[in-house]
Amino acid sequence: MMKTKFIEEEIKYIGSQLAPHWIYKNFKIQGDAIVAFRGECKVDLPEMVDIEDVINNEPIYSKYMLSFITEQFGIELTEGVLRQRLLICIIKELLEEKGVFVVRNGDDLMIDGKKLSVSIATKSITSILIHTGLNILSENAPVNASGLASELGINDTKEFALEVMKRYSEELEDIELAGTKVRGV
Repeated sequence: MMKTKFIEEEIKYIGSQLAPHWIYKNFKIQGDAIVAFRGECKVDLPEMVDIEDVINNEPIYSKYMLSFITEQFGIELTEGVLRQRLLICIIKELLEEKGVFVVRNGDDLMIDGKKLSVSIATKSITSILIHTGLNILSENAPVNASGLASELGINDTKEFALEVMKRYSEELEDIELAGTKVRGV
């Protein structure tokens, strides 16, 4: 079962948090887990995991971001990317329930042509790691950006994060159970 936790303290996401056992070491949550927190996001090129962004000299910055980090064990990178896309689809679905028109392009979420999200999935020596960040505020972003609070009026980002994590955890559990109820052919 996927464990979830919303971290009340602000954390500046700098990329180094996308590391094996970061959740376990910092929050004593062992095993598959997803955590969410708010804070500035500033990932410089040396910390970038996305090689395409490094080649294009595109560091990541957000004045105030809602970040999700998940670590999952016993899966390969392709399944990790699928789970990353599932997380993005859950966020899109929740935003659409709130009346927001969202365009998904792979792991990017766009609002009126403005980028709302950043996301990456990678493989560590022990696990799959995913970071997904949603701008809360869009000002001073290096790209044309949209924000949960600044453009979409979603000010209770804790409630939003809790619902995203709940749905993600439930969906993964349901997928696992679905595989146990069928007979082989």
